[in-house]
Amino acid sequence: MMTPCLPLVVDLDGTLVHTDLLYEAILLVLRNKPLQALRIPLWLLEGKAVLKRKLALYAAIQPSSLPYNDALLCWLREQHRNGRRLVLCTAADECYARQIAAHLHLFEEVVASDGRTNLAGAKKADALVQRFGKAGFDYVGNAAEDLAVWRAAKQAIVVNASPAVAKRVRTACSVEREFAKKRAWRLWVRMLRVHQWAKNLLLFVPLFAGHQLKNRHDWLTLFLAFFSFCCCSSAVYIANDLFDLESDRQHPRKRNRPFASGQMPIFTGVITIPFLLLMSFLLSLYVGIIFLQILVCYALGTCAYSWKLKQIAIVDCLVLSFLYTSRIFAGAGAIDIYPSFWLLAFSVFIFLSLAFVKRYAEIRSCMKTRKHSITGRGYYSSDASLIQIIGVTSGFSSIVVFLFYINSDAEIIYDNPLVIWGAVPVVLFWISWMWLQAHRGNMHDDPLIFAFKDRSSQICGILFIAIMYIGAVGLPW
Repeated sequence: MMTPCLPLVVDLDGTLVHTDLLYEAILLVLRNKPLQALRIPLWLLEGKAVLKRKLALYAAIQPSSLPYNDALLCWLREQHRNGRRLVLCTAADECYARQIAAHLHLFEEVVASDGRTNLAGAKKADALVQRFGKAGFDYVGNAAEDLAVWRAAKQAIVVNASPAVAKRVRTACSVEREFAKKRAWRLWVRMLRVHQWAKNLLLFVPLFAGHQLKNRHDWLTLFLAFFSFCCCSSAVYIANDLFDLESDRQHPRKRNRPFASGQMPIFTGVITIPFLLLMSFLLSLYVGIIFLQILVCYALGTCAYSWKLKQIAIVDCLVLSFLYTSRIFAGAGAIDIYPSFWLLAFSVFIFLSLAFVKRYAEIRSCMKTRKHSITGRGYYSSDASLIQIIGVTSGFSSIVVFLFYINSDAEIIYDNPLVIWGAVPVVLFWISWMWLQAHRGNMHDDPLIFAFKDRSSQICGILFIAIMYIGAVGLPW
């Protein structure tokens, strides 16, 4: 058993918090002060301690929103109530460590990197032995570099360690307690946002609209284009999540995302992005140069949206609409079909309506928590009614465009153009239904994900496809 009179020394990165403050600081500087980010390599040449101090000066953290290890924190509070002396000892910069200690009101002392010494590994062990003596403290850590500290401590408390590290700790010293971290393949699925790949099915729209369903080569090309788009979009989603950590942690649902919650290491996301982009590029080379050009434009547009444009009211929804429509452009470019003007106009308006549904749902969520504005967005709770008006108007505008389409191009390319009129009330109902659900507070903050799961939306989708198919080729009997 641990001796209560011994100080309990607690590590920060990966232990007390499910993240690494060094990587978080780099991301903050890259996002908020990109010119200063150019100096990061120069700071690193001066040493890790200097790098951490410089980053701490330019990147402010919010201790209240960090992803703390709740199980460990609960146990530490219990130790504190029992009179145990707690010490926060970390390789993170002292500025960050003191802010976190002040927020938690648990630690009597803070020992951290000071701009001259990077307090990690053997240096951390030496500093603690100098303060408390050999075996004069118990240590809570998580990484292989903590082995030197555990060997100098009397008891080891292992938190979030890999199986290999945990095994080495058990061999090297006495382990009092372990806080295991559950890892699962589902984290990778969530990190890649596989559920968002459904949006990329829009690439197949030109194949249906162009009545090329029997062309096997086009099907194969679009499947490759689909996976290329999925790899690219996942890479962009990861980048967006990494740069959006602060605002995601203040969102009731997004705070549970792999990076915001700290369940997935930031470094894993950083090295996954180039791999996904390479896969996307190689697949797009086979599909064709036009598709590649559109894919690059999509990636740049999405990055611009994630970086800045989503913070600008109205502009963010316009960009989202065009990003959705770019998938239809990409599908058309992949199989060398020129998309109809009416199809593109319809897409722009209906996706603009869905973009405003997304923002309206976020504003509703903001109003429930009595917040004045959406973090990281350019909207206030008072904007709800105006956003609703613009969104509904955009949705009904798409129906007007669809009516013009039926009255012009449909006469030429559909065998039974009168049947197509049956799709009008279906689309009208669906847009009204989506806005009704948003108004009632039932809308997911991603309307397309809601639509794929919503029974009424599924029925509307099936009816729409069936009507368009019958209009194109007639009844199968």
